[in-house]
Amino acid sequence: MNIRPVPFDHPDAVKLNDEVQLEYAERYGDEGDATPLDASMFEPPLGRYLIAYDGQDLPVATGGWRTQDENDEGYSDGDAELKRMYVIPGARGLGVARRILAALELDARTAGRSRMVLETGTKQPEAIALYLSSGYEPCTKFGHYRFHDESRCFAKPL
Repeated sequence: MNIRPVPFDHPDAVKLNDEVQLEYAERYGDEGDATPLDASMFEPPLGRYLIAYDGQDLPVATGGWRTQDENDEGYSDGDAELKRMYVIPGARGLGVARRILAALELDARTAGRSRMVLETGTKQPEAIALYLSSGYEPCTKFGHYRFHDESRCFAKPL
């Protein structure tokens, strides 16, 4: 497995982002995650976007973080928000998500961020289990889905 940084609008990132949006739609019965995102949010030093490639150089997983500071959506100064964590079905259970998560945490900490935050949903129990087992704890809701009943927010000091 080779994990490397790419722009959020890289063709492989766009492909996997389309796949995760389809999975969100299947799980939640809607059009996917409507959180506004653009490539500039993931450009260092404001963020980072990673793709994991398998031995044949095929993209199998993604994840990114973007800078957040105190605002009217409930973020706090020093936050790094985790976005678009996704592993294709054929690569699940191999520890890829955990490796991307660790790399993103290190990168955000190196960039001066003090806390990693994330939002996921009740219909993603695998994601919740990953975050809880990685030291994340439930926190006050924030972000685009903070008023949705199915939304769950977590945080971890960096």
